[in-house]
Amino acid sequence: MTDLARFSVNQMTVKQLSLPELADACGRLGVTNVGLWREPVQAYGVEATAKLVRDAGLTVTTLCRGGFLTAIDPDERARALDDNRRAVDEAATLGTDVLVLVSGGLPAGSKDLHGARERIADALAELGPYTERHGVKLAIEPLHPMFASDRCVVSTLTQALDLAERFPAHQVGVTVDTYHIWWDDQAPAQIARAGAGARIHTFQLADWTTPLPEGVLNGRGQIGDGAIDMREWQGYVEAAGYTGPIEVELFNEALWARDGGEVLAETAARFVEHVTT
Repeated sequence: MTDLARFSVNQMTVKQLSLPELADACGRLGVTNVGLWREPVQAYGVEATAKLVRDAGLTVTTLCRGGFLTAIDPDERARALDDNRRAVDEAATLGTDVLVLVSGGLPAGSKDLHGARERIADALAELGPYTERHGVKLAIEPLHPMFASDRCVVSTLTQALDLAERFPAHQVGVTVDTYHIWWDDQAPAQIARAGAGARIHTFQLADWTTPLPEGVLNGRGQIGDGAIDMREWQGYVEAAGYTGPIEVELFNEALWARDGGEVLAETAARFVEHVTT
């Protein structure tokens, strides 16, 4: 398969594969980039994972995820900051300079979106210098508004950039994910804004298919199966100056029920069809 130089498979796309199985499948297909998730990395061992991907010739494009920074309780907030520092350490050990942040939803009993976003800013002020010392950048990922209450009060690239721009770009930028922003007619201009400030730290793809499953979290469609013009969004990020890896991150029960190697091969083929050709 050709034209995979910029393709990165996010581990969640084929979460049924163990880390050694993922490395082997990537090797067979000529995939050289992976985005990793903390939970399976921790289960396998951070140092062991770093050696595995190194030996397999894989580049880790991102680590998911840090964040969940909206807590009001001081002890809960302190635990979240400590966990994010550990995530930065893990990213540095794995050799990636991008830690993706899912910022967190509303705390139990709260309806104060503005206050939650300000607490994210307060946390970034504490985390930014730490990430810089470790050579890691934080990438705020806006999530579709349907996740605002329980998962991420940052719903648009405008909101993400308003937070990120309080800090140096080498500390805090954004994640551009088609699944979460394709509906927003302000997003193309915000991608240009992010590019002008060198704040596009990662670019991720997933398609939008309906009906959404119960619970909605695992509704990310395979590239080409839904409503999003991937090449259009690729054009926006490239016009903004982004030339890095393009990561495919799919949460999809039907894909997870299939053979992981077949899903990876299909995903790589869809990338070639809908992004590079």
